[in-house]
Amino acid sequence: MIINEELFKLEDCVFCLKDKLLSSSTVKSYLNHERALREDLEVEALISQFQEAKSVFERIEPYGNYAPGFREARRKLRKEKRALDTNPTVLVYKQSETELQNVLDYLALDISKSISEKIKVDAGNPFFEFASRGCGGGCHGK
Repeated sequence: MIINEELFKLEDCVFCLKDKLLSSSTVKSYLNHERALREDLEVEALISQFQEAKSVFERIEPYGNYAPGFREARRKLRKEKRALDTNPTVLVYKQSETELQNVLDYLALDISKSISEKIKVDAGNPFFEFASRGCGGGCHGK
């Protein structure tokens, strides 16, 4: 890598982009929901219950149906996971997290496309429809 004035300008642009992102409503919303998640005692209890159920299940999982209580442990793990995932604070946090991830995916796509249309972008969202992934089905012959 050659360190020159262009590199310093590029670095300045990256810092400017970072500052703009941090001051955006999307990032502010995400950070507020993240803080609310950390401070929610009910969520903390749900996480602890889920982790305990997960730990119990992981200890007997290798033995499958032969382990006493396997089905009950699996059912309890799923129940705790569902309770955690359906908590309103967790739901809002996950929605804001997905929104922020989408913004970052589009930024990465815009930057890559400004260089070349052939650059593939690994988006964090598997449903990211505009990213160039693989051959797009056109390489399998028709």
